This record gives sequence, C-alpha cells and structure tokens, in this order.
Amino acid sequence: MKVAVIGAGSWGTALAIHLARAGCDVSLWAREAEVVEGVRRRRRNPLFLPEFDLPEAVRATAALGEAAAGAAAVVFVVPVQFARGVLRGLRAHLDPGVPLVSASKGIEVTSLARMDEVVAAELGLETERFVALSGPSFAREVAEGRPTAAVLAGRSGAPLGELQRTFSNGAFRFYTASDVVGVELAGALKNVVAIAAGMAEGLRLGQNATAALLTRGLHEIARLGVRLGGKEETFRGLAGMGDLVLTCSPGSLSRNRSVGERLGRGERLEDILAGREIAEGVPTTRAAAELARRHGVVMPITSTVEAILDGTLAPREAVTALMTRSLKEESIL
Repeated sequence: MKVAVIGAGSWGTALAIHLARAGCDVSLWAREAEVVEGVRRRRRNPLFLPEFDLPEAVRATAALGEAAAGAAAVVFVVPVQFARGVLRGLRAHLDPGVPLVSASKGIEVTSLARMDEVVAAELGLETERFVALSGPSFAREVAEGRPTAAVLAGRSGAPLGELQRTFSNGAFRFYTASDVVGVELAGALKNVVAIAAGMAEGLRLGQNATAALLTRGLHEIARLGVRLGGKEETFRGLAGMGDLVLTCSPGSLSRNRSVGERLGRGERLEDILAGREIAEGVPTTRAAAELARRHGVVMPITSTVEAILDGTLAPREAVTALMTRSLKEESIL
C-alpha cells in the first residue's frame, strides 16, 4: 500500500519509518526544504529525530500533490493549530474514497473543534473516511522499533480492518474502535494533565502528589469527554489511561510534561516555547477550559493549568488552591 504521511516532525517521521518497515511505500511531505533535502541525500531528517536512518521506501517531497498522488491512505501529522492551511492545500489532491488517518492530538483553540470536525470543514470528507490514530506512542520509541500499541478509531469497519492489517507489524500493534470522539478527546486532553504532572515534578511535590494528579486528571478529562459525546470506557483504554500514564510518568519523553516541569522550576512560558518542537497541550488547555465552562463541567486541574499558563497564578500557589478545595466524596464520573 502507498501511504502519504503529511507532516515530517518527530511523530510524522517516526510513523513514516514504521510504515516503511511494515511494508508500505511511503511518501513523506515536509514543509521545510532542508528536511526534504536531508531525506533525499542522506536518508535522515536533519531537524527531527536526526539520528535515525529512514528506509529507502520513504520518499520525501515538499509538494502536497506529489505526496498524495496514488496514495491508498493519507496519514495527517500536522499540529492541530496549523492544520487548516495544509488541509486546504491537500484538498485538490485527495482522491475520492481515500481514508484520512489523523495522528494529530489536540483541540483547535480558535474554534474548539476536534480534528474530525476540522477535516470535515476543510475537506468535505465523509465521516466514514476519517480515522483517528491515538495511544501511548513516543515517536523516538516507535522509530527505534520498540513494542507499541495504539488505537485506530473510525465509523466504518471495512477501512479500519484494512488499515489495521496494513499498519500493524511485530513491533506496533493497532486495535480498532468506533468511538472517534472519545479517542480524539482522550488523546488531546491528556496533554493538559501532562503539563500539570510536569509542574509537580518541577516543584518536587513527590510521587504521592503525582499519583493523585493522574487519577483525578483522568477523572476530569473523562467527565468532559463523556459530556461531549465520547464513551467513558474509551478513557480507560490505550487512548485515555494508556497515553496519560506514558506522558505523565517520571522520565517521560513528553514535550508537554517538559513544559510543565520547566514552569514548575520558574522558567517563563515564552522562553520554554521558543524551540521547534510544539507542545499541543498549551493551546489545548485553553480550549479544554473554555469547553468546560460552556458545558458546565468542573475541571479544577485544567482551570488551574490555564491560570498558570495565562500568568494569573503561580505554580506554587496552584498547589494550595487545589489542596484546599472543598472536601467531597470521590466519584468516578
């Protein structure tokens, strides 16, 4: 199968490497000319995961039309906040019937839209052709070929089964699911908790605090997810609890957790975000907090992280604010 991977950041590069290993013919679209040149001449992406050789089955291009030509599936790995412009450029080149697999995790902050909603608006894509890819999967470990499992969520069984068989190999196992809304929201919202977990590390609050944070964080993101149409059980699976544990664990490779840790140590947000790598959890925090307000969902961790990102609350003050909330009975949802 020919697969077009749109986006050559760390995650897109890792997926291109994996798909080539799984037997796919991969066309990798990159915005940066130096990435295209690096892959063509040296079989390496000089900006993202530069230490990994890309298989010969991966061909790089800066032209969306060239990337999409003849593709049986398109894997979209562009950060959510920049997705619309790329989707508009892709629209004229997307063949009818080709599924689009979104591996982008986040909520568009300007519209509060999920990726399936953004894709539908920009491509006019039938709901059966949209698939969400999510789960606990650090790009570096996928590129290394370490054992990984993730979820492909879609509203049509036939394309899902074919994608599952094509994308899976001995190192990367894909499960299927029908809860597109839940899988997308779980993958996006766990990044908010990852920022909070990083701040707990930066403040040296200890493992007790981190465990409580993950447990209550899962509770509140599941509550919002269910209110927005997701299934509660999705948040107990790979896209929910699995991804949350991965991104929040000590020693995590998560960019979002790193942002939180540096905030906890007293660094300024603008300095932290100055690099190439994008932390989707920052805009997603603001989107999640606004969704919670609109739908009447109480999300104390999310609202606290939002206040810290906006500079209206210091990380150390946030601990006191959370620990002195009114006492109540524990509930799951």
